[in-house]
This record gives sequence, structure tokens and C-alpha cells, in this order.
Amino acid sequence: MKPTERIYSALLRRDRESEEELPERVRGDVPGNGLRLVWANALQSSGDQVVNASTVLPWLFHALGVPAALVGALVPIRESGSMLPQAFLTPLILRARYRKWVFVTGSLVQASSVAVMAATAALGRGLPAGAVILVALAAFSLGRCLCSVSAKDVQGRTVPSGERGQINGLATAAAGLVAVTLGLGIRVFGGEELDAGPLVWLLAGGAALWVGVAWVYSQVREPADDGASAGQDHSSDDGPPVRWHDWLVRTYRLLREDRSFRHFVAVRGFLLVSALSPPFVVTLATRSGTSGLSGLGGYVIASGVAALLGGRLAGRLADRSSRKLMTFGAAIASAVVLALVLVVSLPGFNGTTAWGSALFISCYFLLTLTHTGIRVGRKTYVVDMAEGDRRTTYVAVSNSAMGLILLVVGGLSSLLALLGVVWALVFLAVLGLVGVVAGHRLPEVSRG
Repeated sequence: MKPTERIYSALLRRDRESEEELPERVRGDVPGNGLRLVWANALQSSGDQVVNASTVLPWLFHALGVPAALVGALVPIRESGSMLPQAFLTPLILRARYRKWVFVTGSLVQASSVAVMAATAALGRGLPAGAVILVALAAFSLGRCLCSVSAKDVQGRTVPSGERGQINGLATAAAGLVAVTLGLGIRVFGGEELDAGPLVWLLAGGAALWVGVAWVYSQVREPADDGASAGQDHSSDDGPPVRWHDWLVRTYRLLREDRSFRHFVAVRGFLLVSALSPPFVVTLATRSGTSGLSGLGGYVIASGVAALLGGRLAGRLADRSSRKLMTFGAAIASAVVLALVLVVSLPGFNGTTAWGSALFISCYFLLTLTHTGIRVGRKTYVVDMAEGDRRTTYVAVSNSAMGLILLVVGGLSSLLALLGVVWALVFLAVLGLVGVVAGHRLPEVSRG
């Protein structure tokens, strides 16, 4: 057995039956490609922790004296900016014979964007610095958009279905380790006031990480898509359309006629409970009297531990049944949110006590743990539910639809938060329970 095969077999539970379904010219490259994907995804996930729109970038804005109004734009630009353009960029991506080069391009765009953020943090202050960083974040999201669409297609071509979830899980676990290290560093060296200097070096390191991602991904041995051509006209439903009008029509037709796919998009929208609840938990903690900025290191550590513990487990569970993993995670997240709301609503509850602080951190940990499972599960589900260009189309259309859904659900929860953070949390918990019911009706696509 070759060294790469031994390492790959030690890290993942191999599915020999699924490997036989890959084209013969790809089977021998599965261990090498799998390790490259694990390494590239781990580097990318680590970079995501460095440029986290919920933690690091708000701290940077605080250190640079950026007006608080701009802080609220970080997460929407980061999340929706990487999702909304996908359906519109897919016609270009589908023309590429080797989709890995699309991913490499996206990685270099992200590296350049983070480098601009680091330079701005070193040289600028106040409103101008914040505006430049937001523009760089928008460019970063566009690069992530390219990576998101192409990565699942490359993974589907080079790794069998029974091993894809484990690769996603390993990368998530690696990101968790980085988050724990980052959180400890913030607690030890940052204190209550974190200077911009360390964050500049942190961002510079993030830019280097994405250069590494591009290099590792360029080594993936991907089979060519012989049907991709810049001038070729595809008339079948599974072929990539060339004209924008054709793509928009086909996107509408896909959502209207493909019931299973439409159902998946709807369920994915309901599962936002684990993604949108954690910031409200932190807000509720600060309003209950617990420490604000000085406590964020603890939340970063909690998030990292959740990813570290949940990554590998979620990967294996996703390969068995990504559908069950998503719905079970949503059920736990909704239960945690409702339990927290019930406890903080009790007469005499005091969030300033050690017990109160532990309650908030524990709930935050459980929510990020379940979000890890839901995230790995839905990524694996969409890769397993289709093949070829249809898989790429599924990824692009579902992510673009989620960009809009995220804005709507995020807007509604923010409006409810004006009445009280508790109301926003209840709304998201109910949404998650609806997702549990709807998720049970999804067709099973996993081999396990």
C-alpha cells in the first residue's frame, strides 16, 4: 500500500463500493486527491476563523475606531455576498474543463482581499478604513462564491459519495483547533482592549493561508469535463446554458419542476436556527450583565471546541445519512434556544453570576456544535443528490436562493429583536422545528 493510501485510510473510513462507481481513470487518485482536499479545506477553514465576520472583524473595527453602524454590515456582506452571485456566475464556471482552476482563482481573490484588509488596518483609521475593509470583504465574498460552486463539483468528481462527508468533517475539526488557539490567544494577550497591531499580523497570516489553499488545490488530479466549451450550446436540462437568459429560465424551471430540489432549498432555509441564534445569545448575555468584549475570547473558544469535537463525528454521520443529521441538529438547536429563553425568563434570573455566564457559554457551545453538524450535513446532501453539471447547478441555485432567504429571515429576526432578543430567539426556534418536520420528508440520498 502506498504512503498516501495508508494515511488516507488512517484518517477516513473508506467506501470501496462507492469508489468502484468512479471512472476508472480516477480511482487510483482517490487517496491523493482526498488528502489534498482535506488539506486545502482545512487551510481554508482556518482562514475563515481569521477573517470571521462575527468576531475578528468587529474587534478590528472597534480597534480602528470605525463607526458602529458599519459593524452591522459585516455579516450580511460576508454571507449573502458569497451566495447571491452563484446562480449568475455558474454559466461561466460550467464552461471550464477543469473546475479546480475556478477554485484556485477564488482562493487568490480571497488572499488578495485579506491582504488589502491587513494593509488598511495598518495604515488607516476611522470611517475610511471601515469603508475600504467592507469593499475588500465584498471582494472576498465573491472569491468565496467561486470556491463554493466549484469545490463541490471537484469533490464529486474525485471522491466517492461514502467519503465526502468525512473530508468536510476533518476540515471543520481543523478549523475548530485554529479557533481554540485563536480564542486562547485573545484571552491571554488581548485582554479587554485588543490593539489593531496583532490583528494586522493575524490578517496577514490569513492571506498567506489562502495562497497555500490555491497551491494545494492546484495539485488535485481532476478529470476534464469534455462537454464544457465556451462556444458549445447545450440543449439538455443537465447541460450548462451559455446565455444568461437561458440560465435564468432554467433556474426558474428547476425550482418549479424539481420537487426534491425545491424541498431541499426550503428545508435549508428553515435550518437557519443554528446559524442566526448564536449572535442573539451573545447579545442576550451582554444585556443580562455579563462581560462584553472581554468575554468574546470565551465564545471563540467555545465555537472552536464545538467544531473540533463535531467535525469528525458530523462527517461520519453525514455519510450515513446527511438528511437525518440535518434534521436532528435542527431539533437540538431549537430545543436549546427554547430552554435558554425559558430559563432567562424565570423571575430572579441573574446573568452576572458564574452560573449565568456558564449557561450562556454552554448554550452558545451547543448551538455551534449543532450548526457544525447541520453545515456538514447539508453540504454532503447537495453533493450526493446529483451528478455532473446538475450537481453544480444545484449548488449554485440553492446558494443563491439561500442568499435571499438569509436576508429575509435575518431581517425578520432583527425586527423582532427590536421588541426583545427573546422574541427573535423564539422565532428562530419555531423556524427550526418547522425544518425538522420538513426535513423528515426529504428523500434519502446517502449510501449509509
